[in-house]
Amino acid sequence: MTKRRALVTGGAGFIGSHVADALASAEYDVTALDDLSTGKRRNVAPGVRLEELDIRSPEAAHLVQTGGFDLICHLAAQIDVRKSVADPIADADRNILGTLNLLEAARQAPKPPRFIFSSTGGAIYGDFAEPPSAETEPKDPESPYGIAKLAAEYYVAYYGRVHKLDVVALRYANVYGPRQDPHGEAGVVAMFCQRLIDGTPVTVFGDGRQTRDYVFVGDVARANALAASAAIPRAGRLDVRAFNVGTGVPTSVLDLAEALMRAAGKTCPVEYAPARPGEQQRSFIDVSKSASVLGWTPSVALDTGLKHTYDWFRAIAGS
Repeated sequence: MTKRRALVTGGAGFIGSHVADALASAEYDVTALDDLSTGKRRNVAPGVRLEELDIRSPEAAHLVQTGGFDLICHLAAQIDVRKSVADPIADADRNILGTLNLLEAARQAPKPPRFIFSSTGGAIYGDFAEPPSAETEPKDPESPYGIAKLAAEYYVAYYGRVHKLDVVALRYANVYGPRQDPHGEAGVVAMFCQRLIDGTPVTVFGDGRQTRDYVFVGDVARANALAASAAIPRAGRLDVRAFNVGTGVPTSVLDLAEALMRAAGKTCPVEYAPARPGEQQRSFIDVSKSASVLGWTPSVALDTGLKHTYDWFRAIAGS
């Protein structure tokens, strides 16, 4: 029996490598596409092919168009809100134009694949609506990153309506877990883990009361695997084929730091820094639609996920 073929863009990155693993476990023949600007070869499992390409390149478009893929999970992106504030043009170049390059190639493939776009379930909604945010909430992002993701979602919906491409958007909450980069500016859990291991203070921006919805990376990978084959109505509106992927539970940054210290069995000082421009203050999402349509609910509790994540970082530090 011929295996179904899947392409995971950003497949050497934090979330993308876990998605590639989940699809390989589901008996897909998996190819990872990654330019390795932030992804790492060591994240790519044996049996997963790696194509070192930029999603904006003609070569990436050619691979999508001619690769015979049944599924594309598009996770390659500029993911840092602060970088998007500092350089919105670079953010849009990768997150909008890169996505368009792949969509255009996918619709020209002899057998167009299902195209799963990884969006944001936090930054896309903004601070104007009272959380938890459902998929149909008004969207008014606070950052260029959120704006670019929303713009890309509109393009995804357009390709679904006009070109009949089979499209899905997954709106992730704040994803954490093993393989997250502790040295980048995105991923507070990874940064806090590294600070605990190094015995240096954790930095909290603003008053630390801003809330996020922290979802474990294994749960996110499972959402992609379920969305790959779920029966989703072919409807035209943006939000019909979009699904929140989170826990529905708000956690403040200070509470997160305390929970991680409990998981680690050690403490470190907390230092405060000025609030960051473009940062949302309240964010958690309603995941009931994912439960009813995709059959997906989060399975890893925060305390469990934090313990697993800290243990992974500690093992890496000791290796």
